[in-house]
Amino acid sequence: MVLAITLSVGVTLAAGIYIGQRAAYSDMGVDPQRYRQLQQALPEAQRAAQKLKRRLSAADTRHQVDRAALELVRQDLAQQQEQIADLDEGLRFYRSLMAPGEIAQGFSLRGIELVARDKPGRYGYRIVVQQEARKHETMRGKLQVHLLGLQESQSVSYSLAALTDDMENNDIPLRFRYFQAIEGELALPEGFQVQTIDVLATVTSPRKLEVGELYPWQIQEKFTHVGK
Repeated sequence: MVLAITLSVGVTLAAGIYIGQRAAYSDMGVDPQRYRQLQQALPEAQRAAQKLKRRLSAADTRHQVDRAALELVRQDLAQQQEQIADLDEGLRFYRSLMAPGEIAQGFSLRGIELVARDKPGRYGYRIVVQQEARKHETMRGKLQVHLLGLQESQSVSYSLAALTDDMENNDIPLRFRYFQAIEGELALPEGFQVQTIDVLATVTSPRKLEVGELYPWQIQEKFTHVGK
């Protein structure tokens, strides 16, 4: 009797589960056989998805490496083009010294170059004095530089010698055959706003010449190769 009752209960439970699953499948519109096939296929699909995920990750890594390599090549090309441009500028400069008529009056100033230093208010400067002639003679003279601007709403002027430790006075000696580069570092007084730079070059030998230029205060990223 106990065995019969147990079997009866088991059959009833099994039938209930089967009927419940059928009812659930019916409500969801799912075929039980198709559902079992999908369950069996699920692990393989998951393995395939993981494999594709790993392949995608590897492809993304290669893409990132390719992009980094391409950027390095682009930067290298840009640097090379910049170097070529600098060298070309320097070559034109030296050619102008040797070609009659390239430099007006045979003696001139190039635009002053200014580069900001790491410390605020400090700047590197470079001024190039040059001559062009069929027969280059040694030229002697002096160079004077003044910075003009505003300080406390007043017009003021500072000599370059007052702003730098590179010279004792504002008469910078000149002695050259082709060109002379005057370089150094200056420090602006607090509150001084530079507007223009007055440069005057005076040659006393072998003949008297004087060239003056008034340059705007313009900062650039680096010095050119001219006069190097």
